[in-house]
Amino acid sequence: MRKPLLLLAMALAASSCLAAVEINQATEAELDSVKGLGPSSTARILKARSQGAFKDWADFMARVKGIKPKTAAKLSQEGLTVNDAPYQGPNAAAQ
Repeated sequence: MRKPLLLLAMALAASSCLAAVEINQATEAELDSVKGLGPSSTARILKARSQGAFKDWADFMARVKGIKPKTAAKLSQEGLTVNDAPYQGPNAAAQ
């Protein structure tokens, strides 16, 4: 009885560790793994990031075409962070 519970606890812990993807450090493959990001948006992110790290979500949305508050909220729910922070915009709580 203990063994299945232990395995379940370990699986949950592992999944929570893998959930966050920090935009300023993520590889192309890690960004592509975030639901809602595809090859073209990942390319735009990497191009903007090559000019300097994103300071916050507002900076990220200003520098990457196509990332608006609704999209940022969805990406944050999928585990994307900017400087280890989730999106806290007006639509974040509603999503």
